[in-house]
Amino acid sequence: MFSTLLELAPKDDSAAEEGNIRTKNEIAQEIVTHILDDLNLENMKFDIEDIKTKVPEGEEKMCFINVFLQECEYMNILTQEILRSLQEINLALNGELTPTEKMEQTIDSLVLERVPVTWTELAYPSCRSLSSWLVNLQLRVEQLNGWKDEPTTIPKITNIARLFNPQSFLTAVKQYHAQRTQSELNRLYIQTDITKRFENETEDAPREGTLVTGLFLDGARWDVTNNQLDESRPKEMFCPMPVVNCKAAIVQVEVKEDKNTYLCPVYKTENRGNTYVFTAQLRTPRYPAPKWVLAGVAMIMDIEGLGDTSKK
Repeated sequence: MFSTLLELAPKDDSAAEEGNIRTKNEIAQEIVTHILDDLNLENMKFDIEDIKTKVPEGEEKMCFINVFLQECEYMNILTQEILRSLQEINLALNGELTPTEKMEQTIDSLVLERVPVTWTELAYPSCRSLSSWLVNLQLRVEQLNGWKDEPTTIPKITNIARLFNPQSFLTAVKQYHAQRTQSELNRLYIQTDITKRFENETEDAPREGTLVTGLFLDGARWDVTNNQLDESRPKEMFCPMPVVNCKAAIVQVEVKEDKNTYLCPVYKTENRGNTYVFTAQLRTPRYPAPKWVLAGVAMIMDIEGLGDTSKK
């Protein structure tokens, strides 16, 4: 309802001029300047060819490296489009360029604290407002920056929620396991083991699989002490999950239904829908699994205001 009211607000600057209020263009100019100064987009581009030169031929973990290279490429495309559109709008606001309909739509989005459509078309699914989206963008770049200098060293803990394509990362987990064990890739699935530690706590690398973070339970909470699903606390909408060990395992032909395990769907955003990523296995010895099915319990990756902290 509030979103619709904002859209119905007058778009001209006459009311603002009469009431000594900032005009739409003045607000847009301030936002554009702030983004350009704060993000430093011109120096945000990843030199993919230079990164490749640091990777020796026949590298064992090439499947993971390819995922991060792909992420760098996606990020380059997105950040260069943000830079191009902001510079274009800057010229239009200064009267040096005639604004087009698409530029006007971008200006309206900036003023209404929304991510412009031209950015979202090249970005990852997200329900965030503009300011939160920009903070999250910086954290995604930071994660890639931490990897690019030593591309053969895979991060000990990867924030899977800060990837454009988390499915590719999980596929790499299966590919790496298939190479080491000579297993058939199409017979593998992702098995999730929930640890009792969080990202900021010391965590040794597992013997198998890889450690990921950035997951939040929606509709339930995780009892870290007993390592099981439990009911949500009052006024707590989302519950951060501890570090998860994602490893590949062979699908059994005859699998008996485990009543103490809830097959939890994982989605990229709160809207769920077509943002499904994979299915995690969560222990639930206290409550039957159908309880969580009826409650619509799922894990979400990208939630505004949550997970927006740097490892630094």
